[in-house]
Amino acid sequence: MIDNKNIISNEERAVLVGLIQKTTTEAQVLEYLDELAFLAETAGATAIKSFFQKLPHPDSRTFVGKGKLEEIKQYAIRHNATLIIFDDELTGSQISNIEKEVGIKTIDRSDLILDIFARRAKTAQAKTQVELAQYQYILPRLKGMWSHLERQGGGIGSRGPGETEIETDRRIVKDKITLLRKRLSEIDKQSSTQRKERGTFIRVALVGYTNVGKSTLMQVLSKSDVFAENKLFATLETTTRKVVFERTPFLLSDTVGFIRKLPHHLVESFKSTLDEVREADILLHVIDVSHPQYEDQIAVVNSTLQDIGAFEKPILMIFNKMDQYEQRTFDEWLEESVKQDLLKQLHRRWDNETHGNAIFVSATERSNIDLLRETILERVKRLYEERYPYLNSFY
Repeated sequence: MIDNKNIISNEERAVLVGLIQKTTTEAQVLEYLDELAFLAETAGATAIKSFFQKLPHPDSRTFVGKGKLEEIKQYAIRHNATLIIFDDELTGSQISNIEKEVGIKTIDRSDLILDIFARRAKTAQAKTQVELAQYQYILPRLKGMWSHLERQGGGIGSRGPGETEIETDRRIVKDKITLLRKRLSEIDKQSSTQRKERGTFIRVALVGYTNVGKSTLMQVLSKSDVFAENKLFATLETTTRKVVFERTPFLLSDTVGFIRKLPHHLVESFKSTLDEVREADILLHVIDVSHPQYEDQIAVVNSTLQDIGAFEKPILMIFNKMDQYEQRTFDEWLEESVKQDLLKQLHRRWDNETHGNAIFVSATERSNIDLLRETILERVKRLYEERYPYLNSFY
């Protein structure tokens, strides 16, 4: 039932489209389009051009204005583009109208992310979660998808095959959603039972924006092989390892990365995966400090943690990729004393903003990892002492 026209092939040449609205600036939209290009690359497509337009609100028919859509169409024809990706969510009728005007397959950011999740899903749980999110995405768009089959006019005799087909599809989709929710509920119960069987271990979870180095840090801290790749959403499944620092054991989990404009259906469908975050005792918020928009990424993660009810937990901010930050920020001719002063300012700023809950590392270079281990150990021990005073063997 999932529409295979939206599956991106490796030969796709994509044109990206964004909109500057009242709440966004041109610089922000350009950054969003850069991220959209990375998403397209992760899905196997090549972004060949980005377009954006300034409008107070999206056009109800085609999202962008008629003139801009014609410009996109002409470029797409001249450069053999096979796909148009909009950075914002489109309605079914908007997708249909754009495809009629331009003659090229059109998807939005949510559809692209769902496609990536579908490719990355390996376990039965992840596959079920993604499939549920896909059907929830499709349901409100069925009318737009079938609009080209509906008869024109109204009154008697206007009830054409398109309307009959959409009613049939809507029932099928709703039944499928009910079935998937039931299946996911059964999987959730099994996962919940497994988490309860972990006993009295303190739980620590790595959270953060996608592609900030969580899996690499997981490898370093747990000394185990965890899949890590320089792509968005390299892994969807939560990986949990038992880690022992100085005879003190705890459970360390690597969770799915967050991203701006994450489809709400995915957040809902991945509820059981996010339970690892909700049920953790300590959160390690990993940040790619070398990213030009890392502060915006921090805000996205904090907002998502608030949405799932996990923001009030003890959080240690881990500013990762310091080696790349220094390469990007400092000229090779800069005096060492000036460089150290600037680094101290960075440390002091975030130490103040996080009330002493910030640490700066490079997972790939193993820089400052010993201090990170000591900090985690100290906090884990403190929780054991507070929660299980009789388990003095742990501390």
